[in-house]
Amino acid sequence: MSQDFVIEAFPRDDQGRGASRRLRREERKIPAIIYGGNKEATAISIWHNELKKALENEAFFSHILTVELNGKKESVILKDLQRHPYKPILTHADFLRVDKDHEIHVNVPLHFINEETAPAIKLHGGVANHQINEVEVICLPQNLPEFIEVDMATVEMDQVVHLSDLKLPKDVKVAALLQGEDHDLPVVAIHKPRGAKVDEAEEGEEGEENGEDKE
Repeated sequence: MSQDFVIEAFPRDDQGRGASRRLRREERKIPAIIYGGNKEATAISIWHNELKKALENEAFFSHILTVELNGKKESVILKDLQRHPYKPILTHADFLRVDKDHEIHVNVPLHFINEETAPAIKLHGGVANHQINEVEVICLPQNLPEFIEVDMATVEMDQVVHLSDLKLPKDVKVAALLQGEDHDLPVVAIHKPRGAKVDEAEEGEEGEENGEDKE
């Protein structure tokens, strides 16, 4: 992994809605919790604006993060994030402890490459139809990828790329595929726009009619 994220955390004793509101309003922090790893859950608070800025980086969601609390560091992943229903404010964060010897489940973004230069799009007027933009993977923390690339260069017109077609890093599994073939979902496909298909069909019919007239 190419980037480190360190989150400064503070102990949190007061809990409840009132305490959370005061925390956000007076200290510019938000409540959060660290759980898992066969340890008791730890209530913490973290700087609102620092977390908000970190979230602008896509890699934050699929990285092993470091929470620093009272001089001690813990490795975690972000498991849940709550936002205000209509204001651009974060309200709560959940972090799950990770152990280098135990597999984790993490949603990893898909990066579609060579899309604009794919012959089916550039030469034949196709349009990429993305069904999903992230995938849940299972792996040990040290094998967690930042993202998974989907190479569109050789995808043909009307071809569908499924989860089973993804090229995964070593020792990384797609969670859905472990549930059976019925869960091999479509990821992306290239199709002609609907209008173009109608035009082609009409042109074909006109050609047949002209041919009949000539007879």
